[in-house]
Amino acid sequence: MRSNRAIMRAGVGMAATLPMLAGALALGIPAAHAADAPHRDALAGTKPAWATAGADRGAASDTAGFSGRVYLAGRDATGLAAYAKAVSDPHSASYGRYLTAKQAQARFGATAAQVSAVKSWLTSTGLKVTDVTRHYLAVSGDVAAAERAFGTQLHNYIKSGHTYRAPTKSASVPVDLADAVLTVTGLDTAPHRASHDDTLPPPETVVRNPGPFSSYYGSNTASTLPDAYGTKVPYAVKGYTGKQLRAAYGAGARTGKGVRVAITDAYASPTIAFDAATYAKKHGDAPWKTGQLHQVLPEKYTNTKDCKAAGWYGEESLDVEAVHAVAPAADVTYVGGASCRDEDLLDALGKVVDRHLADIVSNSWSDVEADATPDLLAAYDQVFQLGAVEGIGFYFSSGDNGDELAKTNTKQVDFPASSAWATAVGGTSLAVGKNDNYLWETGWGTEKAVLSADGTSWTGFPGTFAYGAGGGTSKLVAEPDYQQGVVPDALAEVNSPDGNRVVPDIAADADPTTGFLVGQTQTLPDGRTQAYDEYRIGGTSLAAPVIAAVQALTQEAAGGKPLGFANPAIYARYGSKAYHDVTDNPTGSGLAAVRVDFVNGYDATDGLITSVRSLGKDSSLSAVKGYDDVTGVGTPTGGYIESYRRH
Repeated sequence: MRSNRAIMRAGVGMAATLPMLAGALALGIPAAHAADAPHRDALAGTKPAWATAGADRGAASDTAGFSGRVYLAGRDATGLAAYAKAVSDPHSASYGRYLTAKQAQARFGATAAQVSAVKSWLTSTGLKVTDVTRHYLAVSGDVAAAERAFGTQLHNYIKSGHTYRAPTKSASVPVDLADAVLTVTGLDTAPHRASHDDTLPPPETVVRNPGPFSSYYGSNTASTLPDAYGTKVPYAVKGYTGKQLRAAYGAGARTGKGVRVAITDAYASPTIAFDAATYAKKHGDAPWKTGQLHQVLPEKYTNTKDCKAAGWYGEESLDVEAVHAVAPAADVTYVGGASCRDEDLLDALGKVVDRHLADIVSNSWSDVEADATPDLLAAYDQVFQLGAVEGIGFYFSSGDNGDELAKTNTKQVDFPASSAWATAVGGTSLAVGKNDNYLWETGWGTEKAVLSADGTSWTGFPGTFAYGAGGGTSKLVAEPDYQQGVVPDALAEVNSPDGNRVVPDIAADADPTTGFLVGQTQTLPDGRTQAYDEYRIGGTSLAAPVIAAVQALTQEAAGGKPLGFANPAIYARYGSKAYHDVTDNPTGSGLAAVRVDFVNGYDATDGLITSVRSLGKDSSLSAVKGYDDVTGVGTPTGGYIESYRRH
């Protein structure tokens, strides 16, 4: 299950599918428990699709260790989904009537009696309850106890050449606990990540960009290099700053004052406060005020090697600095997960909801939907729904590999972005002019061709697909109401005539060629010295915090009233002056930029690579007039922000 698998960061520039869920679950209502043995109800989705008879290698040892989580359904799961939908719908009489975290827990959380009953049942089977939270009970024991508890056998299966453990049929619970248990995770161990106490490693080796650069789009033409699309093309920007992004997306005088933004990632950069302050000072952003940046961190970290913990420092740096650059007065809380595994990132999201740490949550991490299972989808959606009833919105990167075909051999979208209860943020290539004016955007999709040895041509121009904004049609989640009438049937019905969720919903700059300049303390090439340095980065890891920051400006315009789960309101503004309608090749002549990179990533010792990067070439996905599966409804304008303004 995904709970035992590493989730990847979505940033770029540093370096077998399941059946569709029933519409009820796709809209956030837990699927009905299937009939099972007498006096037991099955938990749909707890047997992974890859655990087939042909892959079965026999029963797991009874004495092998087991650990998992039993997620609680709460006292009114159906009512939670319905209320979350009502308070998020601008056409509903209940729109914006949010609950406090305490009220949400009292109305929809698990009762003490439910927790006690679930705990007693688990203990009676021989499992040990190691932790009890508002959302789940953590358990440990052996395989024999797990089989007794969940009414299934655990077998070993071959998957991608490795042996993992999984149930032979869906797990089940006693019928009198069916309303109390949402799902169970941990029965599936593909792939296993060893869990132990770790200390955070030092920062990774420094990343640098050699230039030449453009200071704004088109300011420095590569006049001595070959043409592309019949003309000389500019060098890539050095990296946009907050001033340029704010101007492009219509920030005006808005600063996000009084608005709280949370950021979730794994681990925590040990130098984030210094780095963020240094970056703001160097680039003219408002200085951080005392107490404006907070961190909520776990007591211990796990899986630091498997998750490449130091790589997440740059993600936190990007997210924190991008939010502050675009919304400099917003209060920022970083919530770090103990690892990059689902359960730890779910814990981070749960902390935001349980403590109502913010109204807007930026999340620059994801994995492909084929790795998702319905049990984990239900656990994520429950957190998103609880957030929605409190007025909290979650913004997720849509991914950086286009339709994922080149990477996974399967066209698919990323999750959690594909949840019907999350806002999926796609990516663009952004052109900002000399006077910080918005010129145009294309959908982010890059084809790369390298300069020939004699310097007279681009080898195989326009080259091969390198990366691009994630998007497409979900195979697991039914089409939500808010997309109907906006998303073309040709996209929604790719996988089912009944229609499915299409990703993304909205977009912002993501192309590393038109990316953001980020500052971070990194390890210098000598391997011993650490120092602050800067580099350009992109990916939908950039787009997500930019949109979160724009939402902070929008909440300020709305008089501070939380926007909550924003998708219904985002789609309600479709086709208006609230958005730039982004299309590929907006100039009609083909677009590209030249990049020069160090071979080793940090200096010229091993030479340079000069390449031309074509813009608007996103795998099989296309940014077209109207809604599309690269940029969604488009990118925000100042009209979007002010459309929420209270008169």
